[in-house]
Amino acid sequence: MTQESPAVEAPAAEIAQSAAQPASLTDHDHHAGFVAIIGRPNVGKSTLLNALLGQKIAITASKPQTTRNRLLGILTLPQAQIVFVDTPGIHRPRHKLGEYMVDQAVMALPDADVILWLVDISEPPFAEDEQIASLLIQKAEARPVVIGCNKIDLVDKATLQKRQAMFTALIKPALMLELAAATGQGVDNLAASLQPLLPLSPAYYPADQVTDVQERFIAAELVREAVIHHLREEVPHAVAVVVEEFKTRGPDMTYISATVYVERESQKAIVLGQGGRMLKQIGQQARVGIEEMLETKVYLELWVKVVPHWRRDLAYLRRFGYAADR
Repeated sequence: MTQESPAVEAPAAEIAQSAAQPASLTDHDHHAGFVAIIGRPNVGKSTLLNALLGQKIAITASKPQTTRNRLLGILTLPQAQIVFVDTPGIHRPRHKLGEYMVDQAVMALPDADVILWLVDISEPPFAEDEQIASLLIQKAEARPVVIGCNKIDLVDKATLQKRQAMFTALIKPALMLELAAATGQGVDNLAASLQPLLPLSPAYYPADQVTDVQERFIAAELVREAVIHHLREEVPHAVAVVVEEFKTRGPDMTYISATVYVERESQKAIVLGQGGRMLKQIGQQARVGIEEMLETKVYLELWVKVVPHWRRDLAYLRRFGYAADR
């Protein structure tokens, strides 16, 4: 189904950059602080965040550049609260959306207490990894840098050691940790190892809070994730999703209306599919994830609209929640 009404204002998608300052230190053995997760696209940053929290707040896909905004994930432990900042992959941008995404990653560095550089250890360092190492040398200042060697389940011991030496030749980390975010291997050890690197401080957030974004933002991201999973080539990168209505209809039902924006009529046809079947499949997948998040039944209504070249248009970037300041 299609809708041709004017675009509506998107829900705010900017992530809060700081929390309220702690009033006083009540437990001198308690650590709390911010850990910025950075890395090139598709190394598993969002998968790691979900594994650390034990629930899904960040969308994941095998395609690079899935994450577009900074996203806070709050892990509360008995003697620490670690606020992870998931960031878009650092890459060479080709349009204003790409510039915004890289800016989001770079802007997370000054506010971080610890920088977690997540690398794909199943591959040697790429040019983007060298770019990140140079950025950290310039921007990290006195902040400890931890290299997280992800995907260790895909390499043998000799290759692992060889690749670790290649990354430490780029920058000398405070720690180098091994993990496989997709299976959970090493994830608990990562959290435990980060804890003493954080400042002594009481918690910044309530113990039961896991993120600071609204449910409607996550709902929009789950729709976009479903688009990415069902489609190929250029279409996923040209997609933005705006939740226009998010209403509770009784204790067991939530109504959501969302628009999927693309850049070309041909992309719109692909998203719709023959007789609207592809859009129906996208909606079915997204609805399952949203229902798990909200713990209610969800009536999800999706529309498709074309906005030519929106990734290069600052006005639409702001409207869709990518509030570029460039």
